Amino acid sequence: MTDTQRFDQVAGTWDEDPGRVALARAVADAIGCQVGPSASMDVLDFGTGTGLLALAVQPYVRSVTGADTSAGMLEVFERKVRALGLDAVRSCRLDRLESLSAAGTFDLIISSMTLHHVDDLAALFAQFRALLRNGGRLAVADLDTEDGTFHSPDVTDVHHLGFDRADLRAQLAAAGFEDLRETTAFVHRRHGREYPVFLISGRALPASR
Repeated sequence: MTDTQRFDQVAGTWDEDPGRVALARAVADAIGCQVGPSASMDVLDFGTGTGLLALAVQPYVRSVTGADTSAGMLEVFERKVRALGLDAVRSCRLDRLESLSAAGTFDLIISSMTLHHVDDLAALFAQFRALLRNGGRLAVADLDTEDGTFHSPDVTDVHHLGFDRADLRAQLAAAGFEDLRETTAFVHRRHGREYPVFLISGRALPASR
């Protein structure tokens, strides 16, 4: 089973996990503190899933595009958008990383718990930089380095066992981001253990620099 098929299968019950809902709210709050979303911002949520983070941020910005590879996740997201009557929220189905270029350009790119599923982070960060308008911001949340116990053994689409924050900041700096800041946004508690989730935000350097 591919990672996309796995997410398709669990999409219908994804929002039933209170930890996921709490995580989305906490990350949205951390984005609010570090970035300060405004009504003039067009936002891309990369790896939006069922839109928990996208919809938490939506009231504070002009528009939100939720991008994901899972059709099942996006179907749930789209149902919620229709039920809420949100005209300024749309979905974007990704079949590969390069298809991000069709999503448009943005003032802010956000992502939560998706980076560890992406093998080539350098390519992803280059795509993010290309999609951001002048002065655009990036805010990404994921796990601190962990020992592989966060996911169950049947999950095979994890390319990174969390991240060292300093190393990730260095990768973002190399990709053209500055003013990099970090905070602990949330702590997952499962299996009797704690797994901190960081938020790192930054600003895209002007293209000419």
